[in-house]
Amino acid sequence: MLALAAVPRAPGGPPQPPPAGLPAVPAGEGWTALLGDAARAVDAVLALVRQGGWRIGVGAAPEPAGDAGVLLAARRALAAAARRPARLAVRGPDPAAAADAQAVLTALARLLARRTPAAWAAVDLVAAGHTRAAAAAALGVSRQAVAQRLTAGLWDLEQELRPTAVRLLARTGGGTPGSAGARGDHRTPENGTTPSPGGPS
Repeated sequence: MLALAAVPRAPGGPPQPPPAGLPAVPAGEGWTALLGDAARAVDAVLALVRQGGWRIGVGAAPEPAGDAGVLLAARRALAAAARRPARLAVRGPDPAAAADAQAVLTALARLLARRTPAAWAAVDLVAAGHTRAAAAAALGVSRQAVAQRLTAGLWDLEQELRPTAVRLLARTGGGTPGSAGARGDHRTPENGTTPSPGGPS
């Protein structure tokens, strides 16, 4: 089982809605969401990173712990995130697995936070299934320019890190990367992230 907890980094600021499609429940100045699927959890975390302005906690727990157990882990992670540069933390019953998942998610967060708007424009098109030639036509640039934007935006590295984050997060909670029972769907690119499979060349 997995859960997210998030609050705005600036307390008292205008409330931000969670990414569309996330089964979020208000909690104080932020919200929590129960997700049983590690892939959806990674998508949700990175959607929040792209939105910006969030402190994020990811909690994991085995099924017998129930909702209360996984939400407690998410709140512990949220508290720990306040002390981390990327404002992102993971907590679960396996501290080593949680630390590994946290490290990879933090690397992904840093990568996405540094991506330029031009790189995002290319990434979003390729992630949506467009070829690089089609993306170039849509953007009014050359195919070479699209390739340069993808390279600058570390698109290939993101595609390598995403499945690693999914596997490690699933291990943190003792589940499988695509386990059934996700409590809501979180799809892309409408919600600001890119899907796990690599885009076409």
